[in-house]
Amino acid sequence: MSARLLIVGPPGAGKGTQAAVLADALGVPAISTGDIFRANIKEGTELGLKVQEIVSSGGYVPDSLTNAIVRDRLHQPDAIDGFLLDGYPRTRDQVTELDSILAETGSELNAVVQLVADPDEVVTRLLKRAEEQGRADDTEAVIRHRQDVYHEQTEPVIAAYKARGIVVEVDGLGSVDEVSERVRAALADVSIAF
Repeated sequence: MSARLLIVGPPGAGKGTQAAVLADALGVPAISTGDIFRANIKEGTELGLKVQEIVSSGGYVPDSLTNAIVRDRLHQPDAIDGFLLDGYPRTRDQVTELDSILAETGSELNAVVQLVADPDEVVTRLLKRAEEQGRADDTEAVIRHRQDVYHEQTEPVIAAYKARGIVVEVDGLGSVDEVSERVRAALADVSIAF
């Protein structure tokens, strides 16, 4: 079965790790808009230069540009039969745009994996990572602000998908294998087995 999935979770809940594990297990590409932007910036492409200019000035990449990138990526051959989105959609307007993009190929999202985690546990995890990796800018105040921004931005997106009955909540705390097994079981409950 092909799987068209979205994964969401607060910073520090292991979303990137689980996205890679899940995409590999399903044999679908993990598509992260952030990764696409960073790769283009690194390669100095036209898109990368545009994104770098926007980000350097403190702005957000406009929906029109993000939507165009996602549309192009989802129409590439490796994503036709399935994918795992990470970082998109972030707004209700992007949910509507994603529906439109998928309708072009007669498909829709099968499920949204929502990693949930106790905020204090996540802060502790991220502070430890910051210390180990020398990230002096990852203070408790900054981490808590990122948590607040995540919840503020993603609540409407999650609500839209909950209304469709396609959200599966998974505890994001524990070892990589423990969380991966929970994800697998939650998806099996909605008939996505691998």
